[in-house]
Parts: sequence; C-alpha cells; structure tokens
Amino acid sequence: MSIAFLRSRALDRLSRGGIPLRAASITLALGAAALAVSARPIEAQSGKGFLFGAPNGSFTIRGGYAVPTAGSGVFSDAISQLTIDKRDFSSLNWGGDISYSPSTRFDIVFDAEVSSANHNSEFREWVDNNDRPIEQATKFTRVPLTVGARYYLAERGKEISRFAYVPNRYAPYVGFGAGAMYYRFKQEGDFVDFATDNLEVFSAEIEDSGWTPMAHGMAGVDYSVGPWFALTFEGRYQWAKARLDPDVFEGYDKLDLTGFTGTVGFKVRF
Repeated sequence: MSIAFLRSRALDRLSRGGIPLRAASITLALGAAALAVSARPIEAQSGKGFLFGAPNGSFTIRGGYAVPTAGSGVFSDAISQLTIDKRDFSSLNWGGDISYSPSTRFDIVFDAEVSSANHNSEFREWVDNNDRPIEQATKFTRVPLTVGARYYLAERGKEISRFAYVPNRYAPYVGFGAGAMYYRFKQEGDFVDFATDNLEVFSAEIEDSGWTPMAHGMAGVDYSVGPWFALTFEGRYQWAKARLDPDVFEGYDKLDLTGFTGTVGFKVRF
C-alpha cells in the first residue's frame, strides 16, 4: 500500500470529519517525511563516531614527576662528595602514548616519555688554591620507549542500545611494558684528582650515554569528563640498568636507571 494512497484516504476522512484540509495536509506531510527517514538504513543515520560504538583507541599526553632510585656507585659518590642529594636527580616528566583497543578491556600501548634533571654543585669538603668553591654541573636524562599492554579491571563503558555507547565515569587499569631506554649521565666542571698526592684540581667533561633494555609496570584510572575526553592518573615503576664505559667511569658498577613516575594526563578517544 503506497504513501500516496494512504494520504488520499486520510484526507477524505478528515475533510468529512470537519478538520481543515490544510492542517491535515501538513500533518500527513510530516508523517510521510518521518516514514521516509525511518526507511533509510540505521547505519546511514548514525554516521561515524564512537558514541555509536566503543572507541577503537586513544591518544594521551601527560606530565608529572619522576623519582629515580639513584642506587648505584656513581650516584653514591656524587652525593657523598658533592653538594647533591638524591632528590636532586628527580625531575619533571613529560610523555604520551597512543593505544589500540582490540577488546573492551584490553589496550595495546605505544609509549614514550622523557625526564631530565640538571643540578649545579660544588665539593663539600674541598676548595681550590684560591679558597674558591670547586664547582660542576650534573645532568641526568632518561628517555624510555616501550610497547605494552593495559588491562581495565572493569568495563570502560556500556552500550545503551545497538548504536549507542556511554563511557563509565571511572575506569581503573593495570599494565606493563618493555622496550629500550636512552640515558645520559654527564658531569662538567672542576674536579679533585684524589689519585694525586697534592689533590690537584682539574677541569673535565665526564659523560656516558646510550641505549639499554627496560621494563615497567603501571596502575592508574581514567576519569571521563565527556564522551571523547578523559583525565588519566597513573603511577608506574620502571626497571633498567646500563653498563658504564670503563674508560670513563673506571671501577663503577652499572648505572641505576630504575625509578617511580607519577603523572596526570589528558586522553582523547577515537
């Protein structure tokens, strides 16, 4: 039965019942339009957008604070001889990740971040021949690049209908990652040569840098502030050590690159 036939019969009945034909025509025109729209495929009406399904992934930028354990001999000597404390190797941390979601609770994550501490110091117990401080600067940089997995402890959202998805307010997760870390430990300035009888003061630039394997574990929570956006609060602990150049750091064990990082991030879902 066609829309035109239904319209004709309805107009005839309405005109006999005393309803103005103009109002009836408008009403039927609106009804026909609604029927035409409903006849289109639902997929064509929904368009593209994650609100009509779970997101495929996300992009996050974050910032926070990195606290290395600084437990190896290079750090111990710097702390004991120079006006440096262990906390001076801590620094601001910046990073970001991009993730792909193969399932509702599981993400594959590609991650990068950087932290760099730079501190000026002097020898605690020694001065030069002119009674001036023996000064130097120490720089410690870490840049981990990792691939990992993130598992959500609860569903991140729910489907209201076949074509509607609403993210939950809170979404806690745990995860791990592995990859490589670029590191750089550099000291530049004046130093005391304890191997000489008169404790000579000399100027030097002492540095070691390179790449080393690393891994990390993490835990955090996403806080949704809208359908597309969320704040992310995360803590992670990373493990890494690097073999120092024996020609530069003779007699020292591996450089300790392990530490904790706490960050706050802004996440965009897609």
